[in-house]
Amino acid sequence: MNLSRRDLLKLGAGAAAGALAGPARSAAELVTRAIPSSGERLPVVGIGTNRYRGGSEAELAPLRETLKTFASAGGKVIDTAPMYGSSEVVLGQLIAGLGIRKQLFLATKVYASGRESGAEEMNDSFKRLQTDRIDLIQVHNLSDTATQLATMREGKRAGRYRYIGVTTSRDGQYEEMEAVLKSEALDFVQVDYSIDNRTAAERILPLALERRVAVLVNLPFGRARLFSSVRGKPLPAWASEFDCTSWAQFFLKYVVGHPAVTVAIPGTRRPEHVLDNLGAARGRLPDQAQRRKMEQFFDAL
Repeated sequence: MNLSRRDLLKLGAGAAAGALAGPARSAAELVTRAIPSSGERLPVVGIGTNRYRGGSEAELAPLRETLKTFASAGGKVIDTAPMYGSSEVVLGQLIAGLGIRKQLFLATKVYASGRESGAEEMNDSFKRLQTDRIDLIQVHNLSDTATQLATMREGKRAGRYRYIGVTTSRDGQYEEMEAVLKSEALDFVQVDYSIDNRTAAERILPLALERRVAVLVNLPFGRARLFSSVRGKPLPAWASEFDCTSWAQFFLKYVVGHPAVTVAIPGTRRPEHVLDNLGAARGRLPDQAQRRKMEQFFDAL
């Protein structure tokens, strides 16, 4: 992904390079969406950290710079999980070292089965992330959902968690996700959605909107296949109608242009990619007609 993304950035309008050359932008300049259950507003682009691994300074340095750049540019939402290797440990170390915990909205997950195992896994996340409060705790891929949600609600009442939710990243779980959305009181759901993976828009996103549940979107770049599809191709001129200057912004603006989506969380490990991605949270977002035009354009590639 990095090589093709680098090439695409060179082909674009240079938004990331310009941002790197100038002062960091403020959070007030980022488009935000409200969490329906509270009204709290979040910038519509965050970071996914599935590949935040390593222990050597050579491995940690670019991740540290990425997080520093993200926070200084007004970014807030960072999503992780115990299942992502050493991601929680790395994030805890880097966030503490940078002193940026209060600026962030930190989300993680639990994948265990059984009450005791789930509670232990959640407790370990506090230690690994070096925090005494987690903003969002989620049942990862609907694993033992009812049991883990019960524990999460206890933690929320005790002030350990601010919000609770559930996640999936595959359409084989959408029927179960629908059932949970209809039967449980949730603050968030997390689901896979991109311009070439639009199944979630058929039932999950409308239901979340109806149930007033915030939505995090994972895999907004379609596991990097989107960049392969547009390699060597210029942005359509009409992308400027919604202030889009790169392919990454094109893909992200498509996702966050959906009214049900609260935050997209692309996997990001490079500071120049953070700035490019956050460009999707600035300026105008595509309306319904423009999003349909984006779909037709992409489908014709």
